[in-house]
Amino acid sequence: MNETPEIVTIDTEEIQLDQFLKWAGATASGGEVKALIAEGLVYRNGEKESARRRRLHDGDVITVKGLGSYQVKVKG
Repeated sequence: MNETPEIVTIDTEEIQLDQFLKWAGATASGGEVKALIAEGLVYRNGEKESARRRRLHDGDVITVKGLGSYQVKVKG
């Protein structure tokens, strides 16, 4: 999990994890995010994530094993 994350810019102060991964193009649905979390493949700032509706903020890094890493960047 040392790869350089892709920067994904959002227009709001925060975003839910499942919405963020769809916005980033990593998944097509919230159901996919739920399955990835259940399999233990999603990490937020290096810690295993268990909530698909976790609120993300500027600077958070989400890593999905096998898909890549994405950093939240708030526009502005």
